[in-house]
Amino acid sequence: MIKKMGIVWNLRKLMATRDMFQTTDLVAPLAERGVHLSREQVFRLVTQPPQRLSMDTLAALCDILECTPNDLIHIDAVNTQVPKTADGSQPPSLPQHRRTQIRRPGS
Repeated sequence: MIKKMGIVWNLRKLMATRDMFQTTDLVAPLAERGVHLSREQVFRLVTQPPQRLSMDTLAALCDILECTPNDLIHIDAVNTQVPKTADGSQPPSLPQHRRTQIRRPGS
């Protein structure tokens, strides 16, 4: 069995502790540190956990918010476990079976 890992992204909470309540509050401070992101990119960065994050962006966020990467990202083991096969691969999902009933017209 393999545990799935979840990520808790605390950027919005850390911004609030610094009285930064709008996503656009990060655009200028990031640009001052050489990280040029559009308003839309910053919005996505704040509102959802990023799948990829450059080290420059991470360092800039830590500097702006006076925090460490551990303050921004919390790794959480999800309680559901995924079964695996003997060779380590995931088993194919099986289709749900249900009994078929044949009905003839008029019966």
